[in-house]
Amino acid sequence: MQERIDKIKLTFKNLLKEASDSAGLENLRVRFLGKKGDVTSLFLDMKTMKPSERKEIGALVNSLKNFVAKEIVKRGEDIKNLELLETINSLQPFDVSRPANFGKGSYHPITLVEREVEEIFRSMGFIVEEFPEVVDEYQCFESINIPPHHPARDMQDTYYLSDSRVLKTHTSAAQNEVMRKYGAPLKAVFPGRCFRNESTDSSHETTFFQMEGMMIGEGVSISNLIYFMKTMLSEIFKAAVKVRLRPGFFPFVEPGFELDIGCMICNGSGCSSCKNSGWIELCPCGMIHPNVLKMGGVDDEKYTGFAFGLGLTRLAMMKYSVADIRSFNSGNLKILSQFFTA
Repeated sequence: MQERIDKIKLTFKNLLKEASDSAGLENLRVRFLGKKGDVTSLFLDMKTMKPSERKEIGALVNSLKNFVAKEIVKRGEDIKNLELLETINSLQPFDVSRPANFGKGSYHPITLVEREVEEIFRSMGFIVEEFPEVVDEYQCFESINIPPHHPARDMQDTYYLSDSRVLKTHTSAAQNEVMRKYGAPLKAVFPGRCFRNESTDSSHETTFFQMEGMMIGEGVSISNLIYFMKTMLSEIFKAAVKVRLRPGFFPFVEPGFELDIGCMICNGSGCSSCKNSGWIELCPCGMIHPNVLKMGGVDDEKYTGFAFGLGLTRLAMMKYSVADIRSFNSGNLKILSQFFTA
């Protein structure tokens, strides 16, 4: 067996020197490490050996296998560098006298809406914060009054990573950290991408954008929330917007509301985007729960506040009359290239 191993190793070394491209290297890998490869066949032959022989021979065969695999990877890097150099050398020289290409790209419509909303809130005294997309369970749930038994933490809704962290299901996950960073009084918005494992349709996606907003101070009430939201919407749409508040349950606010706007795609007559209701759910909101204030280090006896989770993706749908939310992630340039702004 030792003689056979040495012979295979010598043959491999000679053939490796001759491998000059990626295709040839892959053929070499298959010949030696494939299901019927020369090295693989050694493992099959070991089945007929005595148990006392297998340990010693097995170590030799494994050593050969590791050597072959390592050398193939090393040679593969060399070949990639050579192929890249050949590609570069084959390119035509850059002509500095050639006229420039003045074709312009475009921003994504959600980016346009996000920047516009940020500027509106800045003009009203809000700060803009950023927050990671990968968070721990405490940030995403417990810090905003969502206990372990709450259905929002179910695997059907939340993407869990192997280290027990999660993909952020809502921008509310940043509330605790923002409160601890700035204290009270506070006026802040923090946009971000969110992820939920749900069925997609014309108004639902697994990946979407929100903008969380908070205002904390003495005497803050739901009237302040309505004022700021109406002001923001009228600036976005350059006209008065029809809105309604209806009761809604969210563990981090009490009382809680759903803020809807009249569907601007069908003008309230009913369509697939608004599920024929004439209304689009835009913004869960309400007065911040005292437990959330306490966990954020804010004196709930002195301060009150409101919070909202503005759906930037749905806001972009309304602003640009995009009937299907899936268009934003489609990569369809015929749709996305329309939104260029100077």
